[in-house]
Amino acid sequence: MNQFVNEFLKYFFSNPFVILFFIVVIIVAIFNKQIIGWFGEHWTKQALKKLPKNEYKILNDVFIETNEITHQIDHVVVSSYGIFSIETKQYNGFITGNKYDKNWIRHAGKNKYYYTNPIRQNYGHVKALSELLNIDESKIFNVVCIPSKATLKVEHDGELVRYDTLADKILSYKEIMIKNVDEIVKTINKNNITDKNIKKEHIQNIKNNIINKDNNKCPKCGGQLVERTGKYGRFIGCSNYPKCKYTRN
Repeated sequence: MNQFVNEFLKYFFSNPFVILFFIVVIIVAIFNKQIIGWFGEHWTKQALKKLPKNEYKILNDVFIETNEITHQIDHVVVSSYGIFSIETKQYNGFITGNKYDKNWIRHAGKNKYYYTNPIRQNYGHVKALSELLNIDESKIFNVVCIPSKATLKVEHDGELVRYDTLADKILSYKEIMIKNVDEIVKTINKNNITDKNIKKEHIQNIKNNIINKDNNKCPKCGGQLVERTGKYGRFIGCSNYPKCKYTRN
């Protein structure tokens, strides 16, 4: 056994390509979500390059604060035909839901995984832009771009697009709504927060919020967990009872 291990280690450390392969595997395993997210953002940026530069101003990674709440918007497109708040989500698998649900569901065999509804999430960004720019919400469009090939069974009113149809979606708006495009771009850039510490705090707050929500979520059906009183005292149960009979002490 020891001889086998020694031979393997000798081969491993004498072959730089094997070492490089293992390093790449480890990096991908550690930063999997970040890498997937980066590719999603990259494909969305490539799709937005199809827009005529003289008519559409593209702002990436916009970070603004309104009413003491920070908002990180993946992409904002400003044009005479409206303002487009774009949220990119790199999903995989089979996704179900609708625009009004709090969460969407990814189905993996018998398992279900719950994601924050990006249409609802991005509506918060639309409201933030409306307040910052003092522009009616009807002139700001909610667009959620899914670059991946995930199977989507989601009811929506046109907010959801694939990256290869993103430019066509934006170009389909023909009515002139905005006259001060350059002024709006300057206002967004002026209020765009670039402080890395504030961004880190924003991301940490989101993670903490997700953890708190997950602690109050039924792991069986995704419903809210509530405190109940039974024959043997108080316990935690699912709000979807009797359809779901999940309980815990």
